Amino acid sequence: MDLYALLGIEEKAADKEVKKAYRQKALSCHPDKNPDNPHAAELFHQLSQALEVLTDVAARAAYDKVRKAKKQAAERTEKLDERRKKVKLDLEAREREAQAHGSEEEEKRSTRTLEQEIECLREEGSRQLEEQRKLIQEQIRQEREQRWRGKAEHTEGTGTPKLKLKWKCKKEDEARGVYSKDVLRRLFQKYGEVLNLVLSRKKPGAAVVEFAAVRAAELAVQNEVGLVDNPLKISWLEGRPKGTGGCSHPGLSQGSVLS
Repeated sequence: MDLYALLGIEEKAADKEVKKAYRQKALSCHPDKNPDNPHAAELFHQLSQALEVLTDVAARAAYDKVRKAKKQAAERTEKLDERRKKVKLDLEAREREAQAHGSEEEEKRSTRTLEQEIECLREEGSRQLEEQRKLIQEQIRQEREQRWRGKAEHTEGTGTPKLKLKWKCKKEDEARGVYSKDVLRRLFQKYGEVLNLVLSRKKPGAAVVEFAAVRAAELAVQNEVGLVDNPLKISWLEGRPKGTGGCSHPGLSQGSVLS
């Protein structure tokens, strides 16, 4: 996913342009305005991620770096395709020459060589693309973890609404009772913007979800039950915040909230 294309901006766009593009896109695709669009919540979440990355200097620099690497990988793949075409044409020419001389053995040898060469080129292209894909995923993961750790250290105690989640989960269950971070985010983002979601490292079957608005948290407390086979127990983490929501900065502290 190209974050610049998602927001419809140029790569050199300033923070002001990034935020303006985000507001325009977010207003048009907000889940509350598109109740009949099953993809509205996911698109809204993607826009939030794009804003988060492109307005963070370090994260944006890392993203630009891996984006460039991905582009270069695509260019290398295109060159490999050209090499495949050239090899194919050369070998087909040899095949025709062999047929002209009535050499059945030479024809078989040319066919085998073509197949082997194309297979080698295909493996080379796949390997390079896989290396670039892993590089991109790892750098984005590292930047995301650094951002959340920094925010957790400096924003504890803010007034954003947070809910405590519990479910049945054995210690040795690596799947966390089927409630992964992605599953929980999908369950709760339909009520409103989810600023953060943290799974407890010490307590299997426990997590905290933070909303941008109090109303969204209230709806989640009142209506969400989780999966039928393993229901969720939902409660306020720090009591219901005063006001009607609208805070726009995360405030989860993984160390203090889920210790």
